Amino acid sequence: MRVFALIAGILCLFIALLDAFQTIIMPRRAIGRFRLTSLFFIATWRPWLFFARRLHHARKRETALSFYGPLSLVALLAIWAAAMLIGFALLFYAAGSPFNDAAHRAGFASDLYVSGTTIFTLGLGDVTPLASWARVLVIVEAGSGLGLLAVVMGYFPVLYGAFSRREVSISLLDARAGSPPTAAELLRRHSYAGGEQALSVLLTEWERWSAELLESHISYPLLCYFRSQHTNQSWLAALTAILDASSLLISGVRNNPARQAQLTFAMARHALVDLAQIFGLSPEAGAPDRLPPERYQKLFSQLCQSGVNVCRDDFSSERLREMRSLYEGYAEAFSGYLSMPLPPWIGDQPHKDNWMTVARLRERAEQASAPDPTRESEPQDASFVVPNLIDHHHDF
Repeated sequence: MRVFALIAGILCLFIALLDAFQTIIMPRRAIGRFRLTSLFFIATWRPWLFFARRLHHARKRETALSFYGPLSLVALLAIWAAAMLIGFALLFYAAGSPFNDAAHRAGFASDLYVSGTTIFTLGLGDVTPLASWARVLVIVEAGSGLGLLAVVMGYFPVLYGAFSRREVSISLLDARAGSPPTAAELLRRHSYAGGEQALSVLLTEWERWSAELLESHISYPLLCYFRSQHTNQSWLAALTAILDASSLLISGVRNNPARQAQLTFAMARHALVDLAQIFGLSPEAGAPDRLPPERYQKLFSQLCQSGVNVCRDDFSSERLREMRSLYEGYAEAFSGYLSMPLPPWIGDQPHKDNWMTVARLRERAEQASAPDPTRESEPQDASFVVPNLIDHHHDF
């Protein structure tokens, strides 16, 4: 029995410390499917998702899902601490519970008590070790507990810093591609004179964003469960919208930053595929087509009306379908796993478009400031009234 306790204690400590090291400290993909962290997510995410989906109100459902990421972080810390506590207690028990306990007979209960007070550095002193090696082990446990606390204190700022950097770019995409972001809206809002250069800069920024997403979320997969703070926004929807727009630029739009679109597409797809492998997700083959032929024709018409120079050959739709096959299966798999809806190719929800409102106001301001040779002075336009720009869809 004592030998079994010794082996079990060593295993508990090894598993807990290795899992904490791989999750917090090691800046690369963790190895092993039977890690504590992996088993925790397998055991808790599906039930949480099941009960959250039972909520019929969309806002309450999203709020419930948003609690999982932060709570799972706290739960993982508790699991690591509990595993270390039990591991040291088993080591004490395997050595014959070498403690002086005035209130109770020394046994496994005393071992647990000493291990708990030691790992949390309480140092009550009501139970004291009898052997010299037991005192050494108590000191080692106290140092381990203090080290875990120090590592966790450094882990939180890194985690939330990566989350904040991710969300800033997603919020900026709102004014450039709508809410939720769509490829059609992104190209439409960059169809003005000089928009090609602005679109190239935007794609360059999202190439870097995708690389940062890949590096941070492979090191800390827990961030994938952290949801955006605003309605109709998520890291998966933003990444998919950029992939959609890049695919469209590569396969069916002329006079565009095609080279930068290829680089952005490659990086964004790399991030999506690698993250899917982290979670063991295979491409979803039976998902509904996000862009059936009739929707493609509508997309084509909208782009033409917006002044986008689209390719008019008979194979543009087939080229786009080939591009979509490289990433849509992984995006659908992630969408089903995380319950994050993918963005449409064309916005279907009619709502007040503040982007157009602001654009019209700017056009009127330019017209008002332009010199008129027929009149000596420009009368003030009394009808120039700034409308209410509040939009609950975050669409600027």
